[in-house]
Amino acid sequence: MSSYDVEHNVPAEQKEQPRRRPDLSTFFGTLDLVDTSGSRQPQNAHSLPLPRDVSAAYRNLANAFDMMRGGAGAAPEEGHEGLLEQLVESLMQSAEHPPTEVQGVSDEFIEQLERVPKKSLKADQTCPICSNPFLEDPHPLVVRLSCHKDHMFDLECIQPWLKLNPTCPLDRKVLVKKKAPPPPPDEEEADYDEMYA
Repeated sequence: MSSYDVEHNVPAEQKEQPRRRPDLSTFFGTLDLVDTSGSRQPQNAHSLPLPRDVSAAYRNLANAFDMMRGGAGAAPEEGHEGLLEQLVESLMQSAEHPPTEVQGVSDEFIEQLERVPKKSLKADQTCPICSNPFLEDPHPLVVRLSCHKDHMFDLECIQPWLKLNPTCPLDRKVLVKKKAPPPPPDEEEADYDEMYA
C-alpha cells in the first residue's frame, strides 16, 4: 500500500475495474474507406478498396481488441477459451494477408439484430468479447446473434467484428447468406439477317 493510499484513506482491496472499451473512431474512419456492404455499395461494381486500407481496418480493430485485453504482455485470458486473444490473432492474420474486399455485414444487418431486453439478462452474464457483466451498464445494449440463443454480445463489442467478418466470434458460423450472382442474360435469338451469310 502506498503512502497516497494511506493518506487518502483508500481501502486496500478495491474492486477490479471493468475493462475499458477503447476508442474505435480510428477503426470506423478506416472502415469507411473499405466498407462496400449494403447501402454503401460503390457505383462501379468492379471497384475494390485499396489493400493497405483493408489491412489498416483489420490492424486497427486488432489493436483495439488487444488494448481491451490488456496489451501484448497480458496474461492469457480465462473464460470463452481466450476468445479475445483468438480474435486479435485472426484479425492480425487478415491484416498481413488482406482480402480483396471486406466480407462484413451491412449496417442494415446490424440494425436488425435481436436486442435483448435488460429484464431478461442475468447478473452472471457477460459479454464474451470484453468480459464485462451486461448489467454493470445501467443501460445495456445487448444483441443476440442468430446462430445460437446464448450468443449475446454488447453491441459496441460485436459491431466492429461483424463489419469485418460475417461470422459469430464464438462458433464462426456465417450469419448472412451471400447473394447468388445474377444469372447471365439470356441470349435472345438474333433477328435473322438475310444480308449475313
